[in-house]
Amino acid sequence: MKLCRSIQNRVIAGVCGGLAESYGLSPTRTRVVWVVATICTAFAGVIVYLALWYLLPKAALPFEPAVEQPWRRGA
Repeated sequence: MKLCRSIQNRVIAGVCGGLAESYGLSPTRTRVVWVVATICTAFAGVIVYLALWYLLPKAALPFEPAVEQPWRRGA
């Protein structure tokens, strides 16, 4: 699975949720570890989070809604 920001497991931008989904981890535990690591590294985790928010693409929807074509309604 490609690393991307989560749509379902998001609190701010979906970075921790996307990491958790990609590696098969719990999103809650990933967030707790991220916060602890951020505090222990003099808030360097905030900079990394912002960088990942910018660099990681948003996950695609599980299904794409059909495009409505009004000229085909009667067919």
